[in-house]
Amino acid sequence: MLEMRNRLHYDVVRGKTTRRGSVIILLTPERHELIVQLLKQHSVVKIQELIDITNTSESTIRRDLTQLEQEGFLKRVHGGAARLQGKIKEPSMSEKAFKNVQEKKMIAAFAANLVEDGDSIYLDAGSTITEMLPFLKNRDIVVVTNGLMHLSSLLEARIQTFLTGGYVKEKTNALVGRGAILSLDHYRFDKCFMGVNGIHPEYGYTTPDQEEAMVKSKALSLSREAFFLADDSKFSEVYFSKIANLHEASIITNSLDDEVNDLYSRKTSIKVVKE
Repeated sequence: MLEMRNRLHYDVVRGKTTRRGSVIILLTPERHELIVQLLKQHSVVKIQELIDITNTSESTIRRDLTQLEQEGFLKRVHGGAARLQGKIKEPSMSEKAFKNVQEKKMIAAFAANLVEDGDSIYLDAGSTITEMLPFLKNRDIVVVTNGLMHLSSLLEARIQTFLTGGYVKEKTNALVGRGAILSLDHYRFDKCFMGVNGIHPEYGYTTPDQEEAMVKSKALSLSREAFFLADDSKFSEVYFSKIANLHEASIITNSLDDEVNDLYSRKTSIKVVKE
């Protein structure tokens, strides 16, 4: 792989570089072009690989990745960078249910502890929100939800539950559309808990589907406090439909490196849950 990446390196920068002795020196735009090209061919690149290919320092590469992330070309991951997902790509509930399960359980347990007896809460349709339900047993609360997958657990827990109107989106088992939005006007919430596909410092909270985005946005506007539950894979992703700006809700997540945590903490309240 390294030989192939070195070959790509010279293809990208041929005729554009300067030399210092026998070492090729890349200008900033050339490094950025190289990083983007590498990510088009590989889902992840490591910082050390980029250091070796570009003959630059770790601090320079980290600055490059930060700038490219802010411009929406990639997302930072531990030890490197990853390619962004497609803006309209949406996994099904069954696909999401098996991803990052332990992280989701930690986030959900923390979120459930924020619920107090007497609260009226909104639970969004989402795989991380589903993990909250076992932690809500024996709570004196009222729940409104658009998630069909939540119903059996809520009823078993003897929680007073209201289901929104709307039509059923088969892929996510969520009630969406005009009926869902109009029915939400009948309620006000102490807290709402929502899943999300992408969180970005500039573009806020996003999801692939406009119908789901509208329902989430409506519920958020009716809540005294709003929380997005998201594992670390959701950060720096941007999807087709915007839900809200970053400052309009708090974030509960499982793991962020210090640099990313500082960036998001300047824009909203964020709680990193650790084992």
